[in-house]
Amino acid sequence: MKVKHFSKYLFMVAILVSAIALSGCKGDKSDKNTNKAPATDDTSSKEQDHNQASDKDAIYGGSIVVEITQDLDSLDPHKAVAAGTNEVLFNVYEGLVKPNENGDLVSAVASEYQISEDGKMYTFTLRDGVKFHNGDAVTAEDVKYSIERCAGLLEETDPSVKVESALSNVKEVNILDDKTIQLVLDKGDTELLAYLTSAIVPANYDKLDTEPMGTGPFKFVSYAPLESFVVVKNEDYWGDKAYLDQVTFKISANTDSAFMELMAGSIDIFPYLTDDQATQLPDTYNVEVGNMNLVQALFLNNGAEPFNDMKVRQAVSYALDRQGILDMVAGGRGTIIDTNMFSAFKKYYNTDLAGTYNYNVEKAKALLAEAGYGGGLTFTITVPSNYQFHVDTAQIIVEQLKAVGITAKIQLVEWNSWLEDVYKNRNYQATIVGLDSNLAPRDSVERFVSTASNNFINYNNPDFDATFEKAIASTVDEEKVEYYKQLQAYLTNDAASAYIQDPPLLVAVNKKLAGYTFYPVYVQDMAKVYYISE
Repeated sequence: MKVKHFSKYLFMVAILVSAIALSGCKGDKSDKNTNKAPATDDTSSKEQDHNQASDKDAIYGGSIVVEITQDLDSLDPHKAVAAGTNEVLFNVYEGLVKPNENGDLVSAVASEYQISEDGKMYTFTLRDGVKFHNGDAVTAEDVKYSIERCAGLLEETDPSVKVESALSNVKEVNILDDKTIQLVLDKGDTELLAYLTSAIVPANYDKLDTEPMGTGPFKFVSYAPLESFVVVKNEDYWGDKAYLDQVTFKISANTDSAFMELMAGSIDIFPYLTDDQATQLPDTYNVEVGNMNLVQALFLNNGAEPFNDMKVRQAVSYALDRQGILDMVAGGRGTIIDTNMFSAFKKYYNTDLAGTYNYNVEKAKALLAEAGYGGGLTFTITVPSNYQFHVDTAQIIVEQLKAVGITAKIQLVEWNSWLEDVYKNRNYQATIVGLDSNLAPRDSVERFVSTASNNFINYNNPDFDATFEKAIASTVDEEKVEYYKQLQAYLTNDAASAYIQDPPLLVAVNKKLAGYTFYPVYVQDMAKVYYISE
């Protein structure tokens, strides 16, 4: 298979396409303008399609403040775990390729590539004129270093670097000449391109933890933990330059405090509105609506009581009225999902699983009785406090579970505590978060392989593991589609977790601005945002 000049990636053609989410460790957007439900009377006048102004109305210059509700867990892009960090660093860093708003992988640090027929060799031609933010030209050595670092191939690997499992298949990174890099894989992999969005960083630079240095349209100015992350326009950017001179990502403790600042007019963009907040916005803001393209679920610890019993997990799944949840937390917006893949993956998404756990109180009660919990059951849902959408969802679930004799208690924790206790140490019973995905179907299911370091729900199914190996080994598209559908079926039939929805994304945008763009992955692209001429 050969692809030149970054035409649509073969396996992404069908994808119109990933709140808190996890990255690679992924962890917290279908075409973002689809699935738009009728708005309430209060918001219909404010909801707008994005990019409502044309480029001829754009003004170069100015600064804005973007509110985020999650602190950055690392300034080094190869160490960042949270998608909330990666959505910000997207403005500073680029890979050999990068996603665009249509779900295509387009040219970035590389200008073209070739993939061998067996999927074992990827050859990239580096783009002329790409510079790091200090003015140094990007070299083949920088690219080799960056890929080897993400693939765990360096002799002295920093243990805090997040080794991407897909890149661990890379056996060699060879420099053929000053402009040509070749990746040699142990096994054929036709999905690897989606993982080569990993940031290219300088090879001889030891300040990534404190002073990010990338090739993106914005360059780093300052970072104050729990306060702000500031970037300015990169005047030497190789591509279309940003309109804005400066962007400040202001870090807020939670959605409520962020909304208070929004109401006071000190914030220009806030991307995590609740449905109720959207109805209260002043007329100085538009509400832009898309999908998050992530999987929100009541994730269950399969390795801890009571969820080590599949009947209990199934009972909880039957006890959830998903449409009721969407109605209450999102004004009916969002897309109900039945497994750990969102429907924007199109041909890979297993539509046959729809309705597997339709709301059924009697069936839930019967399963609980069979599992020995006929007299009732109590468990704790641990929820990060900085994302009101998940907190609201938890509160509704608590009420719904009462109907089947389950008492659920909510434990609110700070984001860093959630990462340590729930995600890393797996010390919890249930949690509500959203999981994002890279532009490869593999990424949405790989975390549930029994040996995966980020398998935080402790899912263990040998058949799932074996099928996953077949899926990533296959270079035949029809086979891969069926394998991925089977993987979803395992997760659903085993009730690995109680899947809820691909949530809507409601974004408050100052009416003086235009260009806000929804992506199929978790990013906040400020390079396209601009002030409108009056």
